[in-house]
Amino acid sequence: MDDFSPLLRIRDVTKRFPGVTALDGVSLSVAYGEVHGLLGENGAGKSTLLRIISGAQAPDAGSILWDGREIAVPTPQAAQDAGIVTIYQELNLIPQLSVAENIFIRREPLRLGGLVDWKRMRIEAQAITRRVGLDIDPDIPVAELSVAEQQLVEIARGLSIKARLIIMDEPTSALSEAEVERLLGIMRALRQEGVSIMFVTHRLEEAMTVCDRFTILRDGKLAATRDRKDLTTAAVIELMVGRAASELYRRPATRHAGGAVRLSVRGLCTEAARAQAIKLRDVDLDVRAGEILGVAGLVGSGRTEMARAIFGADPPAAGTIAIDGEPVKIRSPSDAIRLGIGLVPEDRKQQALFLQQAIRSNFSIASLGHFLRAGIFVDERKEQAALQQFRGSMNIRMRSPEQPISNLSGGNQQKVVLARWLSVKPKVLLVDEPTRGIDVAAKAEVHELLDRLAANGIAIVVISSELPEILAISDRIVTMREGRITGEIRADEATQERLMTLMTLDQPLVHRDQAPG
Repeated sequence: MDDFSPLLRIRDVTKRFPGVTALDGVSLSVAYGEVHGLLGENGAGKSTLLRIISGAQAPDAGSILWDGREIAVPTPQAAQDAGIVTIYQELNLIPQLSVAENIFIRREPLRLGGLVDWKRMRIEAQAITRRVGLDIDPDIPVAELSVAEQQLVEIARGLSIKARLIIMDEPTSALSEAEVERLLGIMRALRQEGVSIMFVTHRLEEAMTVCDRFTILRDGKLAATRDRKDLTTAAVIELMVGRAASELYRRPATRHAGGAVRLSVRGLCTEAARAQAIKLRDVDLDVRAGEILGVAGLVGSGRTEMARAIFGADPPAAGTIAIDGEPVKIRSPSDAIRLGIGLVPEDRKQQALFLQQAIRSNFSIASLGHFLRAGIFVDERKEQAALQQFRGSMNIRMRSPEQPISNLSGGNQQKVVLARWLSVKPKVLLVDEPTRGIDVAAKAEVHELLDRLAANGIAIVVISSELPEILAISDRIVTMREGRITGEIRADEATQERLMTLMTLDQPLVHRDQAPG
């Protein structure tokens, strides 16, 4: 691809923050009509580079060339005016406004007299959304759309301003396999139309199928820029982390047999507590002390609803829950915490973290009673000492316990959430999408950590959309569909094909005889 003339060229860009150099002399180029993958571990500098290109931050040194001319990008509006549109992982839409209003916000077509031409806006919005494969009523509020549909609205908005470069930051992290394939197809179509795309993802298999070239960052520096044809997935991982993929964590061949049943669920049923939530129907589940139980299912199968019901976030309408053989009542998360149950939710930023608060207070929130003096005052020194213990044992990379947790990478944020629950010494740990949005090295660290916790006797339930992850980390796997358990199988007997069959069954087919013990 060296013969391609660049639409965007970044030359020797450097960005420093107090105590850290986020980017150190990074250079890259994106050609016309190219899908360019930007890869690296969490903390490698990808987000900082995206913010500089999109005008959200200014570089300390270096230059940006656009269409062969050096430009300044002082604001996001300046980037948009140049034809650079960024679609962040956290979507930037206004839920209460319609699809058409979101697409043309602050750029509404006007009639004589300065009034909005609503008819024209609807017609143009419908034409643009159909271009990205979204055939919906342009008057529908964005809040009623799925995450995948909202991402397509973001892309449509970019096309409506005649974007020449679309930056996609982790666009597939919350999508089903079918939705991912649809998005990748749209990316290929945009490439054919001459639109350039920068694709940031931790899912290397997707990047290998759609990208023309890769720029790989490591520790704020340029590790390599290579054509896709010259790379394998193993080579990409080695460039990202500085060591071979074979040196990352692999679970020992001897799995945990599991002890006595720690968590037992019988006949669990729920009502739909939230919009688009799935009703649980007669869910039976056992998890043993020291066992990792994987839960596999397609989006909308009820996996998350089951975890929330057990944790008391959406209390069940019927059914029983027992801990160590004793029936318990869980009406709220505080009941669950008191009984020794912790939940790491699927969306850590929305459901687990207080992003503007310090790492220290995010860590201690579930066990605050342990750090009180006279039952009133928080002993910050004691908090910090406890956090420092987990910082060492879990390799949490941070400058200070007092820095906002929003400054940490996704992998380190996830470790803080895990440390939060470990500080209360749980009997049961429910982990929903444990490695969503984190890089391959951090993923290996989280897997190793979960394995260590199981070895220490904690009963762990892992919910994941990634079947390779379920197969790699689990001792036993249950599958779900439409709020029901459809199958159960030992991990050493499972394959992706067998799991997919069980995940798509119309009727439950549960193999209890294959459970260990």
